[in-house]
Amino acid sequence: MSNIPADLRYTKEHEYVRTTSDSGVVAIGITDFAQGELGDIVYVELPKPGASFGSHDVFGTVEAVKAVSELYMPVAGEVVEVNSRLDGEPALINNDPYGDGWMIKVKLAPGGDAGLMSADEYRAQLGE
Repeated sequence: MSNIPADLRYTKEHEYVRTTSDSGVVAIGITDFAQGELGDIVYVELPKPGASFGSHDVFGTVEAVKAVSELYMPVAGEVVEVNSRLDGEPALINNDPYGDGWMIKVKLAPGGDAGLMSADEYRAQLGE
């Protein structure tokens, strides 16, 4: 059974969205399920602050020992911060996907977070 925090929202592509204390800013990463499926993550390519994306746009890639996977933007908005620790420590995504392994922070566009799943809905998708 995967670790699925109740306070986050999820996509069917296994990204999560955490509302931060900054108004309108969310942190985005991949779920514990996703990192488990990928295996040992060795490299992450992320956008620069200031880049804007629509919901479901590809915003980067994550490279694991066995595969390279695209990352899909769960919300519409502008990147305001990138987790620079991942440059030297990509394994943070494996070790702490919901904590130190977050990837980017995004200033939400109005209505940009439509269509996200609750923890219960995500759990149901995984068949748990």
